[in-house]
Amino acid sequence: MMVILDADQTATLREWFLPDRPGPAIGLHLIHSGHGQCRVDHWPEPRVAIVNTGMNYSLAGDPAYLEPAALQEIIGFVEVPLAFQPLIEATFPKAAIWERIIYQLTESPRPQPRTAAIRPLTSDDLPQLQTISADLAWISTTWGNVEKMAQSGYAWGAFVNGRLASIANTFFVGATYEDIGVVTEAEYRGQGLSAACVQALCTDIQQRGRTPSWTTSLDNIASQRVAEKVGFTFERYDRLYALNTQLPS
Repeated sequence: MMVILDADQTATLREWFLPDRPGPAIGLHLIHSGHGQCRVDHWPEPRVAIVNTGMNYSLAGDPAYLEPAALQEIIGFVEVPLAFQPLIEATFPKAAIWERIIYQLTESPRPQPRTAAIRPLTSDDLPQLQTISADLAWISTTWGNVEKMAQSGYAWGAFVNGRLASIANTFFVGATYEDIGVVTEAEYRGQGLSAACVQALCTDIQQRGRTPSWTTSLDNIASQRVAEKVGFTFERYDRLYALNTQLPS
């Protein structure tokens, strides 16, 4: 049986997740936000770890010490280092693969037309955040809920006639990179709100001394176009394993 670490214990494993790279930084985000869980084979002196935030998982350490039974408890999308792939594929021979593409922004974001009021979200915006469409709710999962996302200081919103129409936030806070997400209510899409929100967020990220990154599905052309519009450039292809769950539609 694996051991669940508390926040202080998890923080001692920070070096396990360094250096980070563009894309999901699950272990580092867990340490930063406190939302999620770190399980290890043994404490002290662990040899392998499973970390998660929301339904996002990553593996670290030596796969020789990871029991298949521990993997069976995972329900979500797993970033699998090369050393762990034989174990994952043997344990889940029919696991679905989520093909991904990852971008990074190494220059200043390209200016976008402002057709809405764009500003950082705060706790005062909670009433509006609680009414966002259900299919957009994933944007706050790595923070725990919309209230914690608003309190984090890592989320921006676009308001049209006082209504929250688009949200861009840091989905994973790393050491060098911040991987972002963006959602827009259906009736406001096609108006440039996503790109404008992302531009504001990316400027904020760069002022914190980090580099923005963007991860999306390989077949999500609309998301890729927004990334490229703001100035993101291709970094790599990646994949996640969907364990005990379905791929997003």
